[in-house]
Amino acid sequence: MHRKVIAPSVLAASLLLVIPASAASSVPGAPGIGDPYYPASGNGGYDVSHYDLRLQYQPKTDLLEGTATLLTTAKQDLSRFNLDFGLKVSEIRVNGAKAKFATAGDHELEVTPAQPLQKDRQATVVVKYAGKPSEFKIDGWSAWQRTPDGGIAAQEPDSAVWWFPSNDHPLDKATFDISVNVPDGTQAISNGVLQSQTSRLGWTRYNWRSNKPQATYLATLAIGKFDVTTDKTANGLPILNAYSKDLGDNAGAARASVERTGEVAEWLEGVFGPYPFNALGGYVPNVPSGFALETQTRPFYSPRQFSNGANVSVVVHELAHQWYGDSVSVEGWKDIWVNEGFARYSQWLWSEKEGEGTAQELADWAYAQHPAEDPFWQVKPGDPGPDNQFHGAVYDRGAIALQALRNEIGDEKFFQILKGWPTERAYGNAKVGDFVRYAEKVSNKPLAQLFETWLYTPGKPAFAPPAAATPAARSTKAPAAKPVEPKSWKKIAETNTVHETGHRHGR
Repeated sequence: MHRKVIAPSVLAASLLLVIPASAASSVPGAPGIGDPYYPASGNGGYDVSHYDLRLQYQPKTDLLEGTATLLTTAKQDLSRFNLDFGLKVSEIRVNGAKAKFATAGDHELEVTPAQPLQKDRQATVVVKYAGKPSEFKIDGWSAWQRTPDGGIAAQEPDSAVWWFPSNDHPLDKATFDISVNVPDGTQAISNGVLQSQTSRLGWTRYNWRSNKPQATYLATLAIGKFDVTTDKTANGLPILNAYSKDLGDNAGAARASVERTGEVAEWLEGVFGPYPFNALGGYVPNVPSGFALETQTRPFYSPRQFSNGANVSVVVHELAHQWYGDSVSVEGWKDIWVNEGFARYSQWLWSEKEGEGTAQELADWAYAQHPAEDPFWQVKPGDPGPDNQFHGAVYDRGAIALQALRNEIGDEKFFQILKGWPTERAYGNAKVGDFVRYAEKVSNKPLAQLFETWLYTPGKPAFAPPAAATPAARSTKAPAAKPVEPKSWKKIAETNTVHETGHRHGR
C-alpha cells in the first residue's frame, strides 16, 4: 500500500473541509417565537408537523407518565433548540441518539442534540417524562385542574406545558395522535376522532386523532368518569359529548345546551362555510372554574356556564371559534380580535336567527351600556395588551366593529366576507391587518379608517345607523331612539366569563 505523506498544514486544512458546513454555522434556536405579549412562548428555529403522545395517568395520585414523539423540521442550522415543558424529563433522543438537556426559566427545556440539526431537514424528537401536573406552577398558577375522579388540561393562552413538551404558540400548528392509558372504569377524552379503545390488565387505552393542524393550546385532555353521547351530523361527522357523572344541579342544563352542538354547527356552516375538522362535540367536567374554551373539535365547558339554566349561546361562541380561532388562528396574541370579536358576533347572529334581538339591536344595546368616560372605551380590541387580552371590550366593542362594517358595506358583501375568510385562510394564521385587507378586497371599499376607529382608537366612537335607515335617522340632528334590551342579552352576557381564566403571567 502506498502511503502519501501529508504536511501538517495541509492535513489541518483538509480536516476543515470535511466538517459539515451546517455544524460550523449552526446556532441555538431562540427561546421564544417572538410574540411581544408573551416573549417566552414558543421557540425559534424549528417547526413541528406532528405530535404523537403516548400517556398513562393514575387519577388517584395525579401521576402522568408520557412519551412524546415530535416530528420537526429545522428552519435554520440548529446546535440547540428549546421545548416548552414543565414536568420532569428522564430522557430525550433526537434522531435516535441521546441528547443533552437542561431546564431554564419557568418552563424552558434546552435540548442539545448529538449532531446539529440541518436546515430544512426533518428530525424526530422523543421525550420521556413523568410528574404530577397539578404540582407544577408558573407564578403560583396551574393550567391543570384536578377533579374528584381525574384531571383536565384546558387553558388559554397555554396549557401544553403541563402535560406534553411542545413549541407552544399558535404559529406552530401540527396534527396530533393522543393515546392515553387509564384505569378501567375511567375514560380519557381528547380532540378529534376516537380511533380505538382497548383494555388489558386493568387498564383501558384510548387513541384519539386530530388530523388537521391544531395549535398546542387547543389540545385538550379530560380524564374521569363521564356519561358519553354520540351521534353524527347530516354530513356524517362524528359527534361525541361527555359529561362528568357528578355535575349535580347543572347536569340537565349542560346537556340541554351541549347536545345542540350538531344543530348549531349546521347553522354556522351557513354563515362561515364548511366545518373545517373531522369531529364535533364538547365536554363538561366537574371543575370549579367558570370559563369555556374552544379546544379544537371538542370545546371545554365549565359547569358554571349552565348555573342559570341552558345556554346555547355559549355553545355558539365556542363552535364559532372552530372557524375563527382554530382553523384560522392568531399570528400573535395581539390579534385576539380575529378570534373573539367574531365569536361574540356569532352569538348576535344566533339571536337574530332565533328572533330574540337582531345584531343591530344588540350592538346598539352594548354601545349604550358604556358612557364615553367608561374605561371600557380605552381598551383597543386590535391590540389590547396582555393584561386586557380577554377584556369585555375585545368581545363587545369588537363585535360592534363588525356591525359597523356590516352597515358600511351591506349584508351581501358582509356575509361573503364572513364565509370567504375562513376558507381562504383555512388551517393558517392571520393578523388583524390581514382581515382588514381582505374585507377591502371583497367589498371594493376603503375600510382602513373604519377599523382604525373601532379597533385602535381609544374613546367612544360615533356609531352610525345602517345605511338603509331613513335620511332622518342618519342625520346627526335627529334624536337617537333609546335602545331596548334585546331578549337574548342576559344569556349572552352570562357567557362573558368564557375566557376569564384568571391567568395572568409574564410569558
